[in-house]
Amino acid sequence: MEDVTLSLMMLAALALVAGAIARWRRDGFVRHVWLMLLAAAVLLANVAIWAVPMEGGAAPADRAASGVG
Repeated sequence: MEDVTLSLMMLAALALVAGAIARWRRDGFVRHVWLMLLAAAVLLANVAIWAVPMEGGAAPADRAASGVG
């Protein structure tokens, strides 16, 4: 289940970046563009936190899936 969540977060981040670029080209609303890019950065940071392995070699998502505290 965690894999699906991380995948959906990546897709949402890509959609936010694509939407920000489209909005900037179409309307030029700079504030909305920056907010969309900030939301994408937060999503990508969360994916990185859960997917990058720690010192022990296991990623937090793997530890959560296996039930290890």
